[in-house]
Amino acid sequence: MPSVILVTGASSGFGALTSRALADAGHIVYGGIRQTTTGRNAPAVAGARDYADQQAVQLRTVELDVSDQSSVDAAVGTITAEAGPLDVVVHNVGHMVLGPTESFTPEQIAEVYDTNVVSTQRVNRAVLPQMRDRRDGLLVWVGSTSTYGGTPPYLAPYFGAKAAMDHMAKSYAVELARFGIETALVVPGSFTSGTNHFAHAMHPQDTATAKAYDVLYAGLMDEVGKRLAALAPADADVNEVARAIVDIVGMPKGSRPFRTTIDPANDGSEHVSDVADRIRRDFYDRIDLSDLLTPRTDG
Repeated sequence: MPSVILVTGASSGFGALTSRALADAGHIVYGGIRQTTTGRNAPAVAGARDYADQQAVQLRTVELDVSDQSSVDAAVGTITAEAGPLDVVVHNVGHMVLGPTESFTPEQIAEVYDTNVVSTQRVNRAVLPQMRDRRDGLLVWVGSTSTYGGTPPYLAPYFGAKAAMDHMAKSYAVELARFGIETALVVPGSFTSGTNHFAHAMHPQDTATAKAYDVLYAGLMDEVGKRLAALAPADADVNEVARAIVDIVGMPKGSRPFRTTIDPANDGSEHVSDVADRIRRDFYDRIDLSDLLTPRTDG
């Protein structure tokens, strides 16, 4: 039975790859993309349409600006009208930043958190009422190994936002379990090729402060990029993230792993998150609420 799936941030990178992989697996997939007609993402829309035609799969796109609640509501309304209620949402949209933390304005920091964290709240408020009514659904959150693993410099606003999203996901997981709605976190490491995260990264508006850091940190970001690339094996495949999401969606309800880490650089995240997630489980056992750790399957 195919699922109706929304993937946010589907114009490129993990989002585009995941949308295609889910469609290849037989699902009805909507790639959420902003500026789909006359904006910069029109080629991405055309690419998805061509892929759907060539592969004979149900891959569609929908106008979705996750920073605008009315756009989110309209997108969910369109999907529901065309394909029926949503079964799965993949919270994939994200915005990278590059530069000394001090040199980002507070407004830029707020924008990063809006894209990476607050956007998930807009989407959830649009889709969860129908999932709660049906006592069924799956939220897949695409996080970052930086939450528990290595955190190289000049990426702090992004890392902070991804950590906040991780905590949101954990809280949502237990608050939705009794409604039969399942949560899965997919945690990619640093893939230095195959995505546009770095190419589309936000840079500091306060260029004077950024230049002040060059006195002692000149070329640091290039060094970090090279050293991250050196950590990853030559066969690191960004498609592993999409394949992991396809596998999770295809698993029976109640059997899905809470967290799946795909980290070719092995930055240590999985070791720490294993401990953190075990402590989380132990805590819910201690307060006698362990039923919140798995979704109800009895309707």
